Amino acid sequence: MIDKEKWDKTFHDLPDVPPVDEPERQYYFIRKARQIVQKINEERGLPLRYKIVTFGCQMNARDSEKLAGILEQVGYIEEAEEEKADLVIYNTCTVRENANQRVYGRLGQLGHAKKSNPHMMIGLCGCMMQEPHVVEKLKKSYRFVDLIFGTHNIYKFAELLATRLESGRMVIDIWKDTDKIVEDLPVERKYSFKSGVNIMFGCNNFCSYCIVPYVRGRERSRDPKAIIREIERLVADGVVEVMLLGQNVNSYGKTLEEPMTFAQLLREIEQIDGLERIRFMTSHPKDLSDELIEVMANSKKICKHLHLPVQSGSSRILQKMNRRYTKEQYLTLVDKIRRAVPDISLTTDIIVGFPGETEEDFQETLDVVRKVRYDSAFTFIYSKRSGTPAAVMEDQVPEDVIKDRFDRLLAEVQQIAAEVCTVHQGTVQSALVECRNEHDPHLMTGRLSNNLLVHFPGDESLIGKLVDVRLDECKGFYYIGEIVSI
Repeated sequence: MIDKEKWDKTFHDLPDVPPVDEPERQYYFIRKARQIVQKINEERGLPLRYKIVTFGCQMNARDSEKLAGILEQVGYIEEAEEEKADLVIYNTCTVRENANQRVYGRLGQLGHAKKSNPHMMIGLCGCMMQEPHVVEKLKKSYRFVDLIFGTHNIYKFAELLATRLESGRMVIDIWKDTDKIVEDLPVERKYSFKSGVNIMFGCNNFCSYCIVPYVRGRERSRDPKAIIREIERLVADGVVEVMLLGQNVNSYGKTLEEPMTFAQLLREIEQIDGLERIRFMTSHPKDLSDELIEVMANSKKICKHLHLPVQSGSSRILQKMNRRYTKEQYLTLVDKIRRAVPDISLTTDIIVGFPGETEEDFQETLDVVRKVRYDSAFTFIYSKRSGTPAAVMEDQVPEDVIKDRFDRLLAEVQQIAAEVCTVHQGTVQSALVECRNEHDPHLMTGRLSNNLLVHFPGDESLIGKLVDVRLDECKGFYYIGEIVSI
């Protein structure tokens, strides 16, 4: 573990040659970038400001907190509006094609703003940058972009930023893959009372529709001691809830020198004093073990919510998707989980219109939805991603057919979710108060263990606290309640 303050004082005058080892090397470049930024600030009489725009999943959100942590150390100040920022970073997602188009659209608008701000820099990182054709397009059509890097070398952000500030030229640094994990770099958290914690990176599953293994790389697990140390620090800093993050948390530990299961890691984390709640995502059904179910059943800290993506209810389509379980195996797993944790909230992901999907296949999906009765479901129209096996499969489903099925699925999901939600009406539940309600300033918003929201009278002094709330009225997907005790 690096002592950041001691290191900073040691290198008050930077040596000509940066350290080789990490993270000392990145702290050297943080200091170097800070010197350049301080000089610019003095010349113009105003501090440089940054804005990070995050697309996609919670892994990206956590990566953005790491970028923000480095920028704060360098001397940038956060800015709310992109056009007013001196450094804008788009942390991109490429799971669906429309995510790419949104980035190109935003870039076009930002290009005009840059013409009126000589200090403005634009950075692009994240999954979209791992696609070679994207980088070629940026080099050809978006020459005003200053900094391009991917998912594997995000820890090098300080070094890349210092290089760009010093050279004034476009910096592109994309790695195809890595097995490197660098610990103990700065992080600027969005919330004071809860935090995401990466426990692993990458994915080995290669679902036939998914680009993630190609842009995030192969699975690599963090050392459990580093994870525990990070969470202990977070708790000491006021965090009461952590979300353990990984593309497939159930396969945690397989790449460690001393293998450890995800269930064993959870047992270790549960022992941390002061930590009140543990969440995790995402779980792949094929890897969800009996050991993990037992840990969830016996835990006093693991939240009563499990996100378990089914993707399709048709065993034939699941095989084409390379999901490595059948409809029957999934339903058996759900029964096993519900027997062990009767009050668990189950949510899922479902793809509509996968190549070759027939009406019969779609009816199998509806059957799973009706049998499992999810608390909520993220429903997606299949998006063809170049480079995945599914993109070249025959029998692509016509758009009008997909749209009709999507609408029918959504109606079913929403009706069932509203019915499931009413079950808890009238009960008293513990809620972590997250924010003031954005629609009614007299109400606060809290999150229940089952991940549903409740709105109730209160003030901002409650933010970050766990309170007992009576769920007076179910509104379909959230509750209106009243505090019983704090």
